[in-house]
Amino acid sequence: MSKSIYPIREEKLGPLSFAVREIAAKYSSALQPYFYDPTHAVKLFHGDCIRILKEAPDNCIDMIFADPPYFLSNGGITCHAGKMVSVNKGKWDESRGTEENHAFNLEWLEQCQRVLKPNGTIWVSGTTHIIHSVGYAMQQLGMKILNDIIWVKKNPPPNLSCRYFTHSSEIILWAAKDKKSKHYFNYDLMKEVNEGKQMKNVWFFNAPSPEEKKFGKHPTQKPVELLKRILLASTKEKDLVLDPFTGSSSTGIAAFILKRKFVGIDKEEEFLKLSIKRFNHLKAEE
Repeated sequence: MSKSIYPIREEKLGPLSFAVREIAAKYSSALQPYFYDPTHAVKLFHGDCIRILKEAPDNCIDMIFADPPYFLSNGGITCHAGKMVSVNKGKWDESRGTEENHAFNLEWLEQCQRVLKPNGTIWVSGTTHIIHSVGYAMQQLGMKILNDIIWVKKNPPPNLSCRYFTHSSEIILWAAKDKKSKHYFNYDLMKEVNEGKQMKNVWFFNAPSPEEKKFGKHPTQKPVELLKRILLASTKEKDLVLDPFTGSSSTGIAAFILKRKFVGIDKEEEFLKLSIKRFNHLKAEE
């Protein structure tokens, strides 16, 4: 992986004062990778994805997978492992109101669109609470929506209130950078995986297994097999993959296994530490 994936700007500072230089140095150090494995082309950054992406050059990423906040941490309850638990995941998942939530989606998607290569694509996962905002923002930005994937969970938690249908799916939107994009799609492989038939947009995957969570749990963790299919469908070996809300880095684990380059960003340091444990485990098994 080249040093310039997330370069620190190196313009000549000129005759700046000592104080200004100190500020510039502090700001630059904040953009240094939190974790870097050059052998496997993995970089993790700690911080706000919008701020960090603004430092990235245009047209540098082949594919993005994003699992943004669903803004569902509102004091409700759900069922996990047969027990009643809170849905609250953390401050990062608290709603800011409909308009501000959408403005946030528009802002991070705009930065993702900028860093995508001309023929690059983006996949965004979400429940119905947020995915319509994401789809609308994509249209506002002139992206080309290619598919909506329905991920059906074979083992969803029951609905405790018994007043709604059991939530058993998530939607994943797949979009190209813009209307001119000639996106990559490994049609033949997807057909082969689907026993010689065209693959449909309804996919069946279990939630992450206990093995995938043995180093710790992320509240919205995605199964590695789901991410592997996405990467196989829309990237080639050595392509550069970005996850701006990397969490426990299931995207990065899939990229590592499939020999893609990976950059992940997250605001929560505890999830980056969890990601590093997962990467180090893979390295130890080589």
